[in-house]
Amino acid sequence: MPLTLIKEDGTGKADANAYASVADGDAYHAGHLYASAWTAATADNKAVALVMASRLIDAEYQFGGVKSVDSQAMQWPRYRCPDPDRDATLGVGLLLASNNWMPENLVPKAVIQAACELARELLIADRTVAPAGEGLKYYNNASVQTGYDKTDTRPIIPAVVQALLAKFGSLIKSKSGSVKLVRV
Repeated sequence: MPLTLIKEDGTGKADANAYASVADGDAYHAGHLYASAWTAATADNKAVALVMASRLIDAEYQFGGVKSVDSQAMQWPRYRCPDPDRDATLGVGLLLASNNWMPENLVPKAVIQAACELARELLIADRTVAPAGEGLKYYNNASVQTGYDKTDTRPIIPAVVQALLAKFGSLIKSKSGSVKLVRV
């Protein structure tokens, strides 16, 4: 049975499973220099990649604010998520202090783009699989010795996707040991 992609449209759907539709992905990749993995994929594979990308975004990120609707399936839309482009603490003034939140009935364009970007990356390679040599420090085979650097692993969420999402939340599994505090 083929997957049915249900895009979150900002209403807090209980059955949504993706932040972007295949049409969103096609539009995003129309302006992407390295879109060949996306354009070569079937519509069904694009849909599966978008659903998986959305799941990974929800699993790996903690966004500001809280879910807008208790029964919604996904992390977006959000209530009281700070909008960094309208943040009163950045010098705009106190007139906007009560209006510096993302609208609670939408999924930001950057989240849709992040899902499209991650979906393309997932079509190229399984970013969730354990890296080669995981758990090994050295491998010896006759006179050849191979060492693995455990800190040099490809992240599940690529840097471009992290950059797109950074305005609205933080990566849960960051290694810095710090937490971004937001004054409400």
